[in-house]
Amino acid sequence: MDLNLKGKTAVVTGASQGMGRAITKELAAEGVKVLAIGRNDHLLNSLREEVVAAGGVEPVVLSQDFMAADAAEKIAAAALAGLGPVDILVNNAGRSVPLDVIGADADWDASFVLHFDRLRQLTQQFLPAMIERRQGVVINVTSTFELRTINASSVAKAAVVVWAKQLAGELGKYGIRVVNLQPGLIDTENIRPFFQGEARQQFASKEIPLGDFGETEDIANVVTFLASQRAKYITGTTVTVDGGMRYGAF
Repeated sequence: MDLNLKGKTAVVTGASQGMGRAITKELAAEGVKVLAIGRNDHLLNSLREEVVAAGGVEPVVLSQDFMAADAAEKIAAAALAGLGPVDILVNNAGRSVPLDVIGADADWDASFVLHFDRLRQLTQQFLPAMIERRQGVVINVTSTFELRTINASSVAKAAVVVWAKQLAGELGKYGIRVVNLQPGLIDTENIRPFFQGEARQQFASKEIPLGDFGETEDIANVVTFLASQRAKYITGTTVTVDGGMRYGAF
């Protein structure tokens, strides 16, 4: 299927490893020029080399701490310089933040800064140009929301889902789509420490109908589809990629 993405531009946060890395690779393979943002220069440079070796469009890489107060402004400036107008924004940066029932305020505050505030600020940097051009796609990688333990990142990303629904309602008249992607348990460095040894298979065989954790490419494939005109009637909703793990029917 031709997704007609050749010549498009995209910004991907959290791109140095895991899902963001896979998303960058898949978009580049489809002909998208990506600004890949992360904190590890070595991983970003190796990502660029891997994309080029695979025949994809060489990405622009930027080492930037997303927690910095001026992160959104710096990323937007780098995007304008390296890409020109941005067609696709993939808000992927984040990490699991498990907390005790009585969690420290500092941990809660930091999680909301990373998973909601910076994401919102970055999106708002690109919206004026998207509105002027009457096109654009914003994709937010969120979290599972059926946890039975406290995780600050899931709470913050639940706020992203509500905000994105509101944003989609405002921006549809400009031809801009806003979509959330909710991953299940994906085989990444972020998840592996919580499921070591036989714990992964024991959990998957009981809780995931498809019997195992997902791969980062599973997320990248769906993000790339959602970024394309093949998904032109999808906005204001959350797409789940979890092998059937989610219990809720609606």
